[in-house]
Amino acid sequence: MTPLLLIPGMMCDARLWGDWPARLARRMVIHAPCTEHETVAEIAASILAEAPPRFALAGLSMGGIVAMEILRQAPERVERLALLDTNPFAESETIRARRQPQIDRALSGDLASVMRDEMKPHYLAPGPRNAIVLDLCMDMALHLGPEIFARQSRALRDRPDQAETLARFTGPALVLMGRHDRLCPLERHEAMHRMMPQSRLVIIEEAGHLPTLEQPEPTFDALHTWLEA
Repeated sequence: MTPLLLIPGMMCDARLWGDWPARLARRMVIHAPCTEHETVAEIAASILAEAPPRFALAGLSMGGIVAMEILRQAPERVERLALLDTNPFAESETIRARRQPQIDRALSGDLASVMRDEMKPHYLAPGPRNAIVLDLCMDMALHLGPEIFARQSRALRDRPDQAETLARFTGPALVLMGRHDRLCPLERHEAMHRMMPQSRLVIIEEAGHLPTLEQPEPTFDALHTWLEA
């Protein structure tokens, strides 16, 4: 059975995937953090150095961006690909301009307010689980700390466009998003779906940027279908 490699989003850890990995019975699940390097290329290379020879690959948000770079560097090792609430394009100038002030604030001891004021308000759809999910997001972020925030921000700021990478992939693919995702909106996922015409596009209703936490059951149903295709 092909191992599954999971890559979390920015300032998230394995808790982003909830209990889904535990449900996969005999399948090996590998959690690959994006914490030790300052470029997407270096992060991907370090994950590949430790990964099995061939694997299924899923990433959410920054994890999806790293997954696309893994695919670019070693396409022969990726059996199937799932991209959740992510962006195949290089950073826009508008977002690039915001990165350094956020880095400066985080490194000066203000990471909690950066997460609270500038990032977390854009994460979720309205819903009764918001407080629980946002508390978990804050706990993950504060556990990782400001140095990792700075490294991840620089990696995202300087990332490459991956449209050609996706267009070359012909394996089973899932493109999934929360309907209310304001960070990575619908048109970006539709673009990825066009780049990979063999992919399945799934939109999770009543979810925003973190459907694995907001609406875990339909999200994991879609991921399970992708794994078994």
